[in-house]
Amino acid sequence: MGVARRLAPVGTGGVIETDPLRFIPQVLSRAEAMRERFVDLVTKILVVSAISAVAILGLWRLSVRDRVVTAPQQLPYLGGGTPETHAWQRYHVRFYSMSLLFIAFEMEMMFMYPWAVVFVEEGGKAMMEMGMFLTILSIGIVYAWREGVFRWQ
Repeated sequence: MGVARRLAPVGTGGVIETDPLRFIPQVLSRAEAMRERFVDLVTKILVVSAISAVAILGLWRLSVRDRVVTAPQQLPYLGGGTPETHAWQRYHVRFYSMSLLFIAFEMEMMFMYPWAVVFVEEGGKAMMEMGMFLTILSIGIVYAWREGVFRWQ
């Protein structure tokens, strides 16, 4: 009795028999296959996670082991000699002004190299921008010269 009958569409000339229960074995086999794939995937993930955890713990254990630090190892490296002054010793103020001058000229060169490439494309606009930059830099150098920054006494 589990067979259902329905009328066939017009023009087919008969009745189509369908059994809704005949699809159950196919659905069950698909569900079982999906379950097996899921179990395989979860197993692989757990194995990779366990191996990763063991590797991380092993590397951590190697890096945190007790180390014996000797007195020569605690000294700062200075070519084998003992330092004559402290590392935080102050320099004379004239070195700072010279270093600022050096940085100013370095910045000028750092801007002029890419400017040479842009100058080909932009033309007069780029020339005016570089002229303003060099004017501001020159004013700073003239001011420093007047204040006597460049005299070594």
